[in-house]
Amino acid sequence: MRGDTGFPRADAENDFQRARRRQVLSRLAAWLRREPDDVNITLPFHEVVEALGVVGEKRLGLCTVRLDSIVGSVDRTRDFDRRFRPTSARVRARWERLAIAQRRGEAVPPVELYRVGDLHFVQDGHHRVSVAHALGLEVIDAYVTEVLTRVAAHGIRHRGDLIVKDYRRLFLERVPLGGRARAAVALSDPWDYAELGEHVEAWGFRLMQDEGRFLDRASVAARWYAEEYVPVVEMLRQADLVGDRTETEAYLWVAAERYRLIRTHRWDPDVMTTLRARR
Repeated sequence: MRGDTGFPRADAENDFQRARRRQVLSRLAAWLRREPDDVNITLPFHEVVEALGVVGEKRLGLCTVRLDSIVGSVDRTRDFDRRFRPTSARVRARWERLAIAQRRGEAVPPVELYRVGDLHFVQDGHHRVSVAHALGLEVIDAYVTEVLTRVAAHGIRHRGDLIVKDYRRLFLERVPLGGRARAAVALSDPWDYAELGEHVEAWGFRLMQDEGRFLDRASVAARWYAEEYVPVVEMLRQADLVGDRTETEAYLWVAAERYRLIRTHRWDPDVMTTLRARR
């Protein structure tokens, strides 16, 4: 590395000071940009898998993992930030011992990670990951256990994103969409998933009343998507009414407006006669 003295102990001390300085500068930059408080916090593994819903796990054995994919921790340690830079001097002694060993070319055991989607979480080896980052490495050897989840981890950047994933998981339990439909229905505001779930269930109840038979949740979800959601979204696209919202947000908006009109207007024969007369 540039600026090395050739003395492992002195260089390890400089490595730590440099990593601490970068961590402080990163916090300052986030504050100046008014970014969320959690932008530099390591993602908590247990909160992530709880939000996504665990299906199972499997051991993958020894793997080579990109350091930039390691974004969280199992024990929610506060000793390192999102890029595993030390957040205090508390870890200095152990950190520098590992940095000295790395610089001397000594063997360092692989870390232990959990994999969720394309994200990795440290179970054991926080200091080793931090030192690897500081030394400019791009990959690290790790024993990896993959965790399979109901909802994909794609799109998680900060801790706040977990709220959306959690509400989406609950929505998909109520409205079990599959395949293309599952990916197409997406909302930004987590609270909207609850409203959409109630809307689909109400639509399904009216459908069962019309047909005089019971339909399970999967059948209701599939028919709602094909017979209600897709045609409405297509009309919104043609009318250029989607705007900067997601298509699902546009659909939810027009569905709410339709419900409001039903609740606030009389649609009896006299009203319809008057409307026809004004055409």
